[in-house]
Amino acid sequence: MLTSMPHGMSAVAFWIVLVALPVTGAEDWPGFRGPTGQGLSTASNVPLEWTSTKNVAWKQSIPGKGWSSPVLVEGRIFLTTAVAGENSSGSILALHALCLDEKDGALKWDKTLFEHDPGKAPRGHMKNSQASATPLIHKGHIYAHFGHLGTACLDLNGNVLWRNTNIHYPPVHGNGGSPVLVDNALVFSCDGASDPFVVALDAKTGNELWRTARTTTAQKRFSFSTPLVIDVDGKQQVVSAASGGISAYDPKTGKELWFARYGEGYSVVPRPVFGHGLLFLSSGFDHPVVMAVRPTGSGDVTTTHVLWTLAKGGPTTPSLLLAGDELYFVSDNGIASCVDATTGKLHWQERLGGNYSASPIHAAGRVYFQNEEGTAVVVKAGKTFEKLATNALGERSLASFAVGEGALFIRTEKNLFKVKGG
Repeated sequence: MLTSMPHGMSAVAFWIVLVALPVTGAEDWPGFRGPTGQGLSTASNVPLEWTSTKNVAWKQSIPGKGWSSPVLVEGRIFLTTAVAGENSSGSILALHALCLDEKDGALKWDKTLFEHDPGKAPRGHMKNSQASATPLIHKGHIYAHFGHLGTACLDLNGNVLWRNTNIHYPPVHGNGGSPVLVDNALVFSCDGASDPFVVALDAKTGNELWRTARTTTAQKRFSFSTPLVIDVDGKQQVVSAASGGISAYDPKTGKELWFARYGEGYSVVPRPVFGHGLLFLSSGFDHPVVMAVRPTGSGDVTTTHVLWTLAKGGPTTPSLLLAGDELYFVSDNGIASCVDATTGKLHWQERLGGNYSASPIHAAGRVYFQNEEGTAVVVKAGKTFEKLATNALGERSLASFAVGEGALFIRTEKNLFKVKGG
């Protein structure tokens, strides 16, 4: 129904390029992991300390259930949620997009995009929801994605421009990966129980542009990773991690350009990051391996383009973070690591406490980690571990931060918080 940082570039040069990127401004955070898709913010006066009351500008209750991360564009916050309810036909699961005012958290609009029989929704998981994919905002358009339950495009006022419910696959544990936009192609992964594939929709109409079957021999085919758009030798690639390996695709045609294998790794959630001419990723369950892969060549590049691997401390859920020459990551059970990005050499490894699903961010020379109990641990970015603050909200949280100028936006199980700087 249709109704990074290049190889050899210095850290200083990288940040100059980052500031010059054509994004909507340091105060905007238009998609999962921000304007670069890699958890990097140029905002200033980002808060260091807070509690459930200290330095909280506002707290707004969010209906239903959803673990999509908030996004921020033009002074408005957008997120999705799934609300169980009733209509004339009986029980329904309604999938919503919401818009809140960044200044005070007031609800500006609430649009129901899809309604489904709850019995036909995918089997859930304690760390997932039916609204886990983060919205994507680009040039006045909102792309709200709910996996096999539908994808929609709205304008910033909540008017629906198109809906697509034609993408079918058998999900496991619900849906998770968010879409990316490259030129006019809205690309996302469809890694279900069988026959996984990557698909692109026309961003203007919602019509399917291409789909490509995954290259994998993994026994468990389901995964949830969000793709990343990178530039390699002047050409764009869409890189997407899945069960058994990571692949790169031509965004215009969907042709697979290369792939690197990592065995039986499955239920892959972390989004890759890119810099120094390398992709950094984690291979998923049951024994995550952190890898650095050079995104060149063609076909199977496993034996020729994997630069280094680490078998200890890798995440199965949080994405990695590359800031300058250092790669940061936190395991699901709370062990944080900092390694040299080009060699994999360990600088430090520390237990933060708690369990982790949210992806870390870098802002104001700090790395922010948020655990599932709603406690953020802030450390100084660098080769030596220095904890700066521990901040407890006291509410369960699996969503990743959004960063604005002088503020953080944190989604918990029931609420959205704006935490202010100063």
